[in-house]
Amino acid sequence: MLKIRTVCGNGIGSSLMAANHVKNICNTLGIKADVASIDFANAVGEKADLYVTIKDLARQLPDQDKVAVIRNYVNKKLIEEDISEKLKQLAGI
Repeated sequence: MLKIRTVCGNGIGSSLMAANHVKNICNTLGIKADVASIDFANAVGEKADLYVTIKDLARQLPDQDKVAVIRNYVNKKLIEEDISEKLKQLAGI
């Protein structure tokens, strides 16, 4: 099971919406994942297989290989375009 964290400034607004979309995308792809939203300050210290966030925050995360940059927190289609290949790679499909 992949551990995925969607990251925004406070962890309760934008990243929560993104987390719901990421859960749906994982389900569609048949990927088992623990998806949750988190604020940036806590994301830096929490281990995950993948962090999903916008470009401005992504640059500040320590392990760039585990970061998927999205263009928008609320548009499922754009999020799917931005993270599908990375999800498949991590899941080995």
